[in-house]
Parts: sequence; C-alpha cells; structure tokens
Amino acid sequence: MKRTLLGITTAAALLALAGAVFAQGNPRGKTELTVKGATVTIDYGRPSLHGRTVEEMLAKLPAGGFWRLGADSSTTFTTSGDLMFGSTKVPKGVYSLWAEKGSDNSWKLVFNTQHGQWGTQHDPKLDAYKVPLKESKATKPAEEVTINLAKAGSGGMVTIEWGNMKLDADFK
Repeated sequence: MKRTLLGITTAAALLALAGAVFAQGNPRGKTELTVKGATVTIDYGRPSLHGRTVEEMLAKLPAGGFWRLGADSSTTFTTSGDLMFGSTKVPKGVYSLWAEKGSDNSWKLVFNTQHGQWGTQHDPKLDAYKVPLKESKATKPAEEVTINLAKAGSGGMVTIEWGNMKLDADFK
C-alpha cells in the first residue's frame, strides 16, 4: 500500500511539474546589458505572427489599452541600479513591462510594480512609471516579438520589434 501511494504521489508531482513547464507555449527571450555598473535584464515570451500582421494583432487594443510586450507570463524588467529615461527616474528593482497605446496612437513604456503574474493580468493601479516610446518602421520584419537592450551613447536603449513595428527608448 505504501509503495502504491508513493507511486501515485510521485506521478502526480511529475505531472504537475510537466504542466508548469509546458504551460508557456511560446519560446522565451532574454536580453541583458550593463551600463555604468547597473545590470538591466528583460525576460519575455516571444509570440509569432503566424502569417498575420502586427496591425491585425494589435487592432483589438483600444486607445489607452495595454500590450503585455510578449506572451505567457508577464515580461520582467530587472535593474540593479537606478535608470533615467529622459526625465523619468526608474529606481532599481523588478517590474513587469507593458506598452500603452495612446489615443493619438503614440506609445508609452510602462513599468508596473507587480511582476511574475500571467501576462494578461495587468493592474493599472500598480503602474509606477511611464516613458515615451519612439515608433518607427523596422528595417527587417520580426516574425516573433524581439526585445533588445543595447549600448547607446553614454547609456542604453531598449528596442521592441514585431512585424514591421519598432518601438524604442533611451536610458542612462
């Protein structure tokens, strides 16, 4: 009886673990950059267009709506030091990252103090910082959401690409 109970318990634990691993159906991406001693990391899900356009994918997003910048669990932004995005200070810490579409079709990068949640669970009351994103056309269309951190001048730049859309913001 003890062996049977142990076998059932072990099988249940393995199934639960497999379910957690396979629940995230999209590949994950990670980008990291160190700027003046501060390490910045972004971990995100990478949904694909699958023959659709980015305009189709984001068409359902209302003005003032939030895009989770990825798929599956929320996109996580971690910084070991304080950063300046223009005049907005983003203190060291861990945030979920979102993009907000304005009524004028402009975009803002949103740092939310809740992180680790499923990517569709955005609580705007926990939005801590919003910084403007510059939109341009990508030179090479990206089938999967691609987020990059790169050195730019004396600081860095975060770039988000999907389809022919490119959004970016500089930081120091």
